[in-house]
Amino acid sequence: MLSREQIIEAAIGLLDAGGESVLTVRALSERLATGSGAISYHVGKRDDLLDAATEMVVTGALATKSGRAGKAPEDEIRVVALALFDAIAEHRWLATRLTLQIVRNPVGPVTVGIFERIGRQLAALGVPQASWFDAASTLVHYILGAISQNARIEGDTSDVEPGAEREEFLGAASAAWRELAPEDYPFMHAIVGQMADHDDREQFLTGIAIVLDGLTHLG
Repeated sequence: MLSREQIIEAAIGLLDAGGESVLTVRALSERLATGSGAISYHVGKRDDLLDAATEMVVTGALATKSGRAGKAPEDEIRVVALALFDAIAEHRWLATRLTLQIVRNPVGPVTVGIFERIGRQLAALGVPQASWFDAASTLVHYILGAISQNARIEGDTSDVEPGAEREEFLGAASAAWRELAPEDYPFMHAIVGQMADHDDREQFLTGIAIVLDGLTHLG
């Protein structure tokens, strides 16, 4: 008998293969060899299916990277951040849907799961309780913004192949920066080599470190 989990897993497969544009009830029905009524009964409408797929991927990623007793608060925050970074690297459609979940469903399991895992670490970092919401929101906003920027944006009409997208983009950008007049743009010329050769994951962690350093000075 077809289960809700099977439907959601099949939906994730379609999303991974072609993004949101290929996820239709008809396509999912054909993949599962079932009728649209079964999908509606178990999951609901298409938006419900997208939310369920987001929840399954995110909760699975966070569960895999579950916190361990005795871990330093900075390390636990990095674990959560990298779990989301890696999930979006694997599921490019997730960047848009995760942001929508945070904005539209503040009581949903995705939003509260992320905020709870991060928020529990703030007291140990010395952040005063009056600043917990702002501190957690700053971290979540940085995490989502940074990893969304690295992901292929849903609806992008670029002809660049996904595998070559990053290298080609950085090469074109660095070449354009080198064409700028050095006397007018000395900073851009100073960092052009760093931009062309940087590691996205390491840059992401550097940003986390900068935010955490700022939060420790709120007390």
